Amino acid sequence: MFTGIITGLGRITSVQALGDSPTHGKRLTIATPAHYLDDVGLGDSIALNGACMTVTALDAPQQQFSVDVSAESLTKTTGLDAPGPVNLEKALRANDRLGGHLVSGHVDGIGQVRHFAPVGESWELRILAPQELARFLAYKGSIAVNGVSLTVNRIADLPAGCEVSINLIPHTVQNTALQYLQAGARVNLEVDLIARYCERMLSLTTQAPRAS
Repeated sequence: MFTGIITGLGRITSVQALGDSPTHGKRLTIATPAHYLDDVGLGDSIALNGACMTVTALDAPQQQFSVDVSAESLTKTTGLDAPGPVNLEKALRANDRLGGHLVSGHVDGIGQVRHFAPVGESWELRILAPQELARFLAYKGSIAVNGVSLTVNRIADLPAGCEVSINLIPHTVQNTALQYLQAGARVNLEVDLIARYCERMLSLTTQAPRAS
């Protein structure tokens, strides 16, 4: 589990194919800030742009680690198949502060940035989410964008999907890879975990009669 509070800004420095067919995944090498890996061990979970990955190789002196990403994960995410900046978050510990919201690290869909521009001292980010995620999105609800816990300020249901408007404070822009977004960019989205369970419970409007 994660909270959507980014703990480091990393960079994918190497992408190595694990085979020569579409069924093979890729091995990523990620450079990290100094001392970021001091408390990380092999097998630990680290979210990359909101996608939970397992550390398969570790080189703390060189400030880098590696993960293996399956072909399935590559088809369900964006930003994990080429070198570039990534948001990093280590897995939540039982005694940690829950600064954002509960995030599982499982990407629910890919959104597209429609607008990203400064408004006063902040930034407005508008993302078109897939139509199938619309029922999970609500005013003042939570959403994770590339692993960052954010609050929905406005929603608009459109024929092409659900447009989500988000306000980003300068600290968030400066300390996450969201600063590199621009119109047309694709982003990983994870809906609120509680909303997902509520939708499931509400969808079970009828139940099979109990055996007497």
